[in-house]
Amino acid sequence: MKAIELYRKAKNVTKKTTVMKRLLIIITVIIALGSGNVLMAQAHEHTGSKEKGIQFFEGSWGDALALAEKENKLIFLDVYAVWCGPCKVLKAKTFPDAEAGKYFNEHFINVSIDGEKGEGIGLARKLKVTAYPSLYILNARGEPIVHYAGFLRPEELVELGKAGIENR
Repeated sequence: MKAIELYRKAKNVTKKTTVMKRLLIIITVIIALGSGNVLMAQAHEHTGSKEKGIQFFEGSWGDALALAEKENKLIFLDVYAVWCGPCKVLKAKTFPDAEAGKYFNEHFINVSIDGEKGEGIGLARKLKVTAYPSLYILNARGEPIVHYAGFLRPEELVELGKAGIENR
């Protein structure tokens, strides 16, 4: 009788071991696939994809307003914070998108500013920023036409831009 019980216990241990091995393999595959996605995203960032995306104006806020007036364009403003997770995803996934870049580079003066540093502090106060990222479509006087707080996928960002142009 004891031999049969020992056999059954050994058989159950073998089944448990097999299940554990399968579970370990599945977890390893999931981790490997996740790591691959991260590596591919990093490779995508370093292959010049940002050059196809939204090109941001590098100058003062006053200079951006003057350029918008001169070129008769609206301003797309991204107000971010360095600690903000959704802001980082927006910069890594949405802004480098070729279609979003094509649309925004053609229709807007694009500005990205840290709402917690430099002239971004005053601008964030003026616009009453309460969350990051805060995305605005503004006229050349810096007056908001459209505002959205939070992450947007590229196609959603283009829709935000279109809403700004329609409400001009």
